[in-house]
Amino acid sequence: MEKNSNIEMITGDPKKAINKLSLPIIASMFLIFANNIIDSIWVAGLGPEPLAALGYITPLFMILVGFGNGIGAGGNSLISRYIGAEDRHSANNAAIHNLILSVIISIIISIVFIFSMKPLLMMMGAESVIGYATEYGFIIFVWTFALLMPPIVGGAFRAEGDIKRATIPIALAAIINMVLDPIFIYTFNMGIAGAAWATALGPFISLLLMFYWIFVKRDTYLSYNLKDFTNDFSMYKDILVVGIPASLEQLVLSILTIFVNYMLTIVSGSVAVAVYTAGWRIINIGMLPAIGVGTAAISVAGVAFGAKKYENLRVTARYAVKVALIASIIVCIILNVFANQIAFIFSYSENSAQLAPAIAGFLQIMCLFILYVPFGASAGNVFQGVGKGTISFLLTTFREFILVLIFAYLLGFVFNMGEFGIYCGMLLGGGIGSLICYACIELYINRLIRRSDANGI
Repeated sequence: MEKNSNIEMITGDPKKAINKLSLPIIASMFLIFANNIIDSIWVAGLGPEPLAALGYITPLFMILVGFGNGIGAGGNSLISRYIGAEDRHSANNAAIHNLILSVIISIIISIVFIFSMKPLLMMMGAESVIGYATEYGFIIFVWTFALLMPPIVGGAFRAEGDIKRATIPIALAAIINMVLDPIFIYTFNMGIAGAAWATALGPFISLLLMFYWIFVKRDTYLSYNLKDFTNDFSMYKDILVVGIPASLEQLVLSILTIFVNYMLTIVSGSVAVAVYTAGWRIINIGMLPAIGVGTAAISVAGVAFGAKKYENLRVTARYAVKVALIASIIVCIILNVFANQIAFIFSYSENSAQLAPAIAGFLQIMCLFILYVPFGASAGNVFQGVGKGTISFLLTTFREFILVLIFAYLLGFVFNMGEFGIYCGMLLGGGIGSLICYACIELYINRLIRRSDANGI
């Protein structure tokens, strides 16, 4: 198989590949979450109710994003395995199948969310801010294709090691949103709808850039020419076998957020939801090193698995955890020390000033959650890379929807610890679950190596 520098990098030393892939991914993810933070900052200036509305719509928005990332992970995994096996024709064909799926899924999700949004928001307890929430959500879900397709197409770019083209459009979308947010919200006096329009238009422009590279410039390693396409339902299946469980992982996380919002509404009202919405977005930024390294591990693990280099698979899993954990410790310390200063960005206006102490307290507690993420994220993404998306999904479900939710409920309600107990329960459940996830990937790789040795591979 003819190789370029990107393919040589991704099929070489796993450590070097992770280092080269992860930094741009982390940078682009930082800008994505900066998008969300900036939305919250500008919307916070409108008052606690619009900010709480953003909190209620966020789980639904993240389900949408999760489908994009999930299907992108499925395409990334399949294409990487073909590249590792040095089958370029099948890799090209898989890339086209990946693009077709992105269109189909965008249409389906847009229709479903537009018609189910209001009932879901009412079930979540958003009745007091339903007007703000539906105003924001309707615009977002009409533009589903623009939000969903870039991470799916980006998954194909990551599979071929072209990390620049996988990350530049995402970074561009974030920058556009940053620029448009204050203009739409305040200059054009569009309020919370302005934040939604800014969020949608950035990815749309980025998608146009991706299409330019693929269909006009035509200088990508993977070919999207119809002569390389042979409709193969098994490829759709292989992408979805990883993509659907990976997408459902975000669904699980979003459902967890819905339950946490509901529990916080019961114990403290919508103000607690606003605090959780603002604070959790900061915690999400703190998770970026672990998530970025884990995302890079999908491609590296897929190539190693396709080439049957199982020792490289072990190196990938362990190195990913090591690098991510070091970075996560540093981030945790920074958030703890500067919690008050960070909280100020969500409480700069007279309408939201009362949120500052609560947000700072939240950050000082929940920054510990970041320390568990390297173990769970790296394990889950390596499972996705080798095509075992269902295992990753089951482990994520057990960790987040069983352990985290149960412990949050027990400490918050059964032990009557209220809001503080809910946060402590999330920490306890997340820690135990993440360590279990990592133990599972170690056992899986050890079994592959033993089987390979026994067969003399």
